[in-house]
Parts: sequence; structure tokens; C-alpha cells
Amino acid sequence: MKISVTVHPNSKKPRIIKNNSNNFDVYVAQKAINNQANLATIEVLAKYFQVKKSAIKLLSGMKSKLKLFEVF
Repeated sequence: MKISVTVHPNSKKPRIIKNNSNNFDVYVAQKAINNQANLATIEVLAKYFQVKKSAIKLLSGMKSKLKLFEVF
């Protein structure tokens, strides 16, 4: 399943908000430096979908707030 994610780094209150079927807003405490926010986003999504972190792959948007993930 492919999902579209808008990442909000350096957030005071980490959370995940589902907008519609495949669109999410993910708020993480980590800054967008050295891939920290991407890794935190993968951890949050893994907990949300109850899968291992290795089951989530970043397809596009490595340096963008808008990202496309695939969940296996």
C-alpha cells in the first residue's frame, strides 16, 4: 500500500493525523537534519500500522515535506 505523508519536523507534540484514505500528517520531534525526521517518521508509521520498521520504505521525497511511503 502506498501512502502520502506530510512531515512536520521539530514539533512539540508528536502525533499522526489521518486526513483521508492514504494521506497522513505526521508530526515528529526530530529536526530535519541528517535524515533524523525521516527515520522518526518511519518509526511512527511502523507503530501506527503495527508492522516492523523494515516493512516501510521511503519511495520519494527524501528532502521534502511531502513524501511517498510504501507499507508492505
